[in-house]
Amino acid sequence: MAINIGSKAPDFSLNDIDGNNVKLTDFGGKNVVLYFYPKDNTPGCAAEACSFRDKFLKYKKKGIVVLGVSKDNEISHKNFIDKYKLPFTLLCDINGEVCKKYDCWGKKKLYGKEYEGILRKTFLIDKNGIIKYIFDKVNCETHGEDVLEIF
Repeated sequence: MAINIGSKAPDFSLNDIDGNNVKLTDFGGKNVVLYFYPKDNTPGCAAEACSFRDKFLKYKKKGIVVLGVSKDNEISHKNFIDKYKLPFTLLCDINGEVCKKYDCWGKKKLYGKEYEGILRKTFLIDKNGIIKYIFDKVNCETHGEDVLEIF
């Protein structure tokens, strides 16, 4: 099933850093930024997370929830949150099932080598659970502001 603007966002159930089960439906009635990123503590992913952190008060004032998803485990996410003082929730998709559900798993290239991994994408989900916008291309440095311009 393709994920498109205007379609219902697929529900999911993933653990946060404390092992609590988090579902998209937990945030019904709120706008949600759901962003997928490749790996904790890598330069691009840190820049992207910090761009959300630096604009977080604006998100909070607008009542927007920010959720980050990668295949990293709870310990890795906790260290990432502590290191960069991230004020939002990171979720563990260890098996990559939600990444696949959101079409965020695929072929990538690094230093001329092709491999499969998480594709950096962000979904803006409205209060009714409908996908309002999809960022297929992300500028890690400005992403937090770029999202606010639309949401």
